[in-house]
Amino acid sequence: MITESKTIDSKAVLEVGPLQSMFPCSTSKIMDFMITFHRYDYSISDIGKHSGITFKTALNEVKKLEEQGVLIRTRNVGKAIMFQFNSESIQAKSLRKLCLDIAKSRIN
Repeated sequence: MITESKTIDSKAVLEVGPLQSMFPCSTSKIMDFMITFHRYDYSISDIGKHSGITFKTALNEVKKLEEQGVLIRTRNVGKAIMFQFNSESIQAKSLRKLCLDIAKSRIN
């Protein structure tokens, strides 16, 4: 049996996350990052850095996502407030499912 192998450009896949590929904006960049690393908490500075956006934009977007219950505050580290993906939120669960569905379709 001959099978066709697909090569995936992992760098390209990692550069543009699943949500960002459909909804190109700062919020989707943050959500791609926070969903991928949902078990950990991050400062706004780290969220901005790893999402490829400025601190000010990260600050504004994280505030909105926190108001929606998608991100939650977990603790303070010095002056930094740490945020984590809220796995208990209905909105967050829906976003995570959408993100995973988009990622699966991009692989196929």
